[in-house]
Amino acid sequence: MKALVLEKYNQLKIKEVENPKIADDEVLVKVKAAGICGSDVHGMDGSTGRRIPPIIMGHEASGEIVEVGSVVSEWKVGDKVTFDSTIYPLDDWFTLKGHYNLSDNRQVLGVSCDDFVRNGAFAEFVAVPRHILYRIPEGVSFEQAAMVEPVAVAMHAIKLAGPEASETAIVVGAGMIGLFVIQLLKVIGCKKIIAVDIDNEKLKMALELGATHSFKSSDSGLKDHILELTNQRGADHAFEAVGISETVGLAIDNVRKGGTVTLLGNLTPEIQFPLQSVVTRQIKVQGSCAICGEYPAVLDLIADGKVNVDAMISKVVQLAEGAGWFQRLYNKEKGLFKVILKP
Repeated sequence: MKALVLEKYNQLKIKEVENPKIADDEVLVKVKAAGICGSDVHGMDGSTGRRIPPIIMGHEASGEIVEVGSVVSEWKVGDKVTFDSTIYPLDDWFTLKGHYNLSDNRQVLGVSCDDFVRNGAFAEFVAVPRHILYRIPEGVSFEQAAMVEPVAVAMHAIKLAGPEASETAIVVGAGMIGLFVIQLLKVIGCKKIIAVDIDNEKLKMALELGATHSFKSSDSGLKDHILELTNQRGADHAFEAVGISETVGLAIDNVRKGGTVTLLGNLTPEIQFPLQSVVTRQIKVQGSCAICGEYPAVLDLIADGKVNVDAMISKVVQLAEGAGWFQRLYNKEKGLFKVILKP
């Protein structure tokens, strides 16, 4: 089969490789669409340590089953599916407690690190365990189904935070995940959704997709604007979708006393942390990791038209063009959000 292989850091190449061999509890999926994630782009240059070459990246994908393992009875050839990015053991303590995203020995499709190597979906075929498969509803395209993973990441964070319709929320970072957080907060019916970013185009899109207000993070009056919108208290919730000291600090600074800050961003491994502000204002700060069972709800929202994933797809191109589009994303080309590759 043809695959887009990261042969060396910053060197992607279309190659002929062997088809994956499936285990008894796996299926072979013919990939129809695979999205380039920001983690793939960051991993390409070796900065994350999570894409050690050689590796076939790609974990946001959809396709059609072409082969099933010997013990697989609930899926058949021809089924249209998408799948979780996390491959988790079913007998793990965390999985049994309902937190498979935290399970020991979990793996991620398209990741190669010191602990494991798991080839992903930038290829004609990918092997997938049956327990992470989800059926694509009628009316949802393969391209739309390849967008489920980032929406599910946003939904997991919202599920952890538990905002209510009467509450206010600030979303710091209007990139892919932040924009999906905004859309889902709108679905919940949050009273005020405040988007904050450095980029005017992203803030414009945030307003189009459900934010009630938007501000540049560089605005010297930002805190006063948020206080004015929240009865001089600050937002009930903040969702931070960048992952650097400045934006985490901004999120913490603009929630009310007793508010909740949920961290999705993971750009830097360490940050400066305003401990005194968190302690003296009794703020709850929590991390949100990946996905934990949100796929069915997300697929329903996409099918019902309540979450707009099409707005986030900048380009659909052939797999053979992948290396060039990776470079354009790596260079932060203005206006590019999601690029979908089609093997």
